[in-house]
Amino acid sequence: MTVLLDWLVNLFVFSVGLIVLAAIVLFVIDRNQTSDAVRRNYPVIGRARYIFSELGEFFRQYFFAMDREEMPFNRAQRDWVYEAAKHESTNVAFGSTRNLEAVGTPIFVNCPWPTMKRDAVKAAPMRIGEGSARLPYDAPSIFNISGMSYGALSKPAVRALSNGAAKAGCWMNTGEGGLSPYHLEGGCDIVFQIGTAKYGVRDGQGNLSDERLREVAAHEQVRMIELKLSQGAKPGKGGILPAEKVNAEIASIRGIPEGEASISPNRHPEIGNNSELLDMIGHIREVTGKPVGIKLVIGAYGWIEELFAEINRRGPDSAPDFITVDGGDGGTGAAPLALIDNVGLTLREALPMLVDLRDAAGLRDRIRIVASGKLVTPSEVAWAICAGADFINSARGFMFALGCIQAMKCNKNTCPTGITTHNPKLQRGLDPADKAVRVANFVEQMREEVGTIAHSVGVKNPREMKRYHVRLVCADGRSRPLDELYPPVQQVA
Repeated sequence: MTVLLDWLVNLFVFSVGLIVLAAIVLFVIDRNQTSDAVRRNYPVIGRARYIFSELGEFFRQYFFAMDREEMPFNRAQRDWVYEAAKHESTNVAFGSTRNLEAVGTPIFVNCPWPTMKRDAVKAAPMRIGEGSARLPYDAPSIFNISGMSYGALSKPAVRALSNGAAKAGCWMNTGEGGLSPYHLEGGCDIVFQIGTAKYGVRDGQGNLSDERLREVAAHEQVRMIELKLSQGAKPGKGGILPAEKVNAEIASIRGIPEGEASISPNRHPEIGNNSELLDMIGHIREVTGKPVGIKLVIGAYGWIEELFAEINRRGPDSAPDFITVDGGDGGTGAAPLALIDNVGLTLREALPMLVDLRDAAGLRDRIRIVASGKLVTPSEVAWAICAGADFINSARGFMFALGCIQAMKCNKNTCPTGITTHNPKLQRGLDPADKAVRVANFVEQMREEVGTIAHSVGVKNPREMKRYHVRLVCADGRSRPLDELYPPVQQVA
């Protein structure tokens, strides 16, 4: 016993000595360095500031923030997705925790005689590319997976999304990083996105390669092509994939050097006006035979009016088959804070504006509208349908379905849930088979609860919802019908 006590005492003294020695070394380093004033003035203890800064995000999320306080997504939103994905009850008790008097809050106008369950019907598939594409697409699902590249997402995450999308019968957008085997694995419908760097369909000089484009379109699963002009979190700037994420496989799929940061141009160099945009859309549609659309964030909008005017001059067949409108508050793995915070209109303003501009040009039946941007709960999706969207895309909603905890580490290759990292040790925590089921559950629960809202307002399926079915709370504390705030435009004959 005495020997053991002596050993423990010696161990304690040795440990204290190491701590004191380390503190002395850190004191000398901190006092003599010149890059950090806090550490220079308060050696050793000044380092605690950085520890607490790192841990602060964690403590706020789990201990201090209320259910509706966090950004970009609060706990109530995340919990709804988690429960839907796990096929658990999404019912809550005691009343809403949401402030229903905040400006912009949607209030759906319930009908005194809601639709009976026996009278409810599922939203029918909607055709995209009728009369313009050789292979039009009958899109089966209102709610779909938005663009997230393999590279930004991990291999198991893409596999889970592909298999989940197939189970749910929705499409999956590849994002601008090219078409990987993991996108095709599940057998789901694919929307292939062409970004400004033409990843996956570029030649050696970075220009669009018709040969590679034909190879991509030859896959039967690739149902549509989306030409990305801009995205929500970084309008005016291209994609950013850090060098540590560009492994050999991703480099091969994208057609870029391994181990070098993947930085896309801030726009398509060969597209500088509406005429060139329509020429490119027509060219891609001719090469692939598939419906072709564009993705954009609205800021300036005069050019959109001019685009629709040019379409009418050329004829409706020259139009994009769909337009995906992203909100300026969209998400990304990496972008400058200035662009994330202050560039581009939010979806709340941009979506009804785009719908009205399209309708004023008489193109309502020609161009489908896809809404994308922070739509992760049924009320948000239902609002977008009322505003005029034909389809809804979500990216971060599906990340939550995969298990994302909003750790905000997407750009650092250290994602703790394995979704946005290429570290095999971290990827191990994401089981594609299990998460595919959760992805499908999320889609099915979303469609069911959006349908519940539709039945509450007195229509048989979500596509029948109109602007007069929802009101928005205004600055004076009163709510006003969306069709009063944004009067629907009568279609031009």
